[in-house]
Amino acid sequence: MIIYFVRHASAGKKVLSAKKDERRPLDDEGILQARYAGRLLANLDVQVEHVISSPLTRALQTASLVANELAFEGPVERSDTLRPESQFGDFQELAAKFRNAEAIMVVGHNPSLTDFICRLVGQNPDSAPAHIELKKGAAAKVEMNGRTGMLQWLITPKIARALQASLKTSSRPKTSRK
Repeated sequence: MIIYFVRHASAGKKVLSAKKDERRPLDDEGILQARYAGRLLANLDVQVEHVISSPLTRALQTASLVANELAFEGPVERSDTLRPESQFGDFQELAAKFRNAEAIMVVGHNPSLTDFICRLVGQNPDSAPAHIELKKGAAAKVEMNGRTGMLQWLITPKIARALQASLKTSSRPKTSRK
């Protein structure tokens, strides 16, 4: 199974009230980040059977925007397992629920998403613990082999933006000089 991890895009500054923070939406930059990430994933021909998101507004918005760019027609499923404070054991149960799928996408928060990826790819007892940085609006591909995984790639928002810009300039018609 392949698991695509997407961290929610930019949503401005954290709000002190936990209830209000859960409803914090993406800001303008976050909307662009999510669209760029989705377009890049679509250009990589990413296809998923399920999109599962944290129930927090900013994650749901990110999941919806990315799913839209992928032309994903199913519903975005919600799971408390993808909240910021979630535990790895709960994530393992979530992944087991979808073990028959070829590919799924999970959209959530740090520190939990980074922790999940590091634990999945850092299980080799002969190696140092894995450490990655999953920025807001980033996406990572982990190919699972049983209970451990191999990080195939990690795309930052800067890379997604740069590739989107290069695609725009390469698709412009060239003018001839006379």
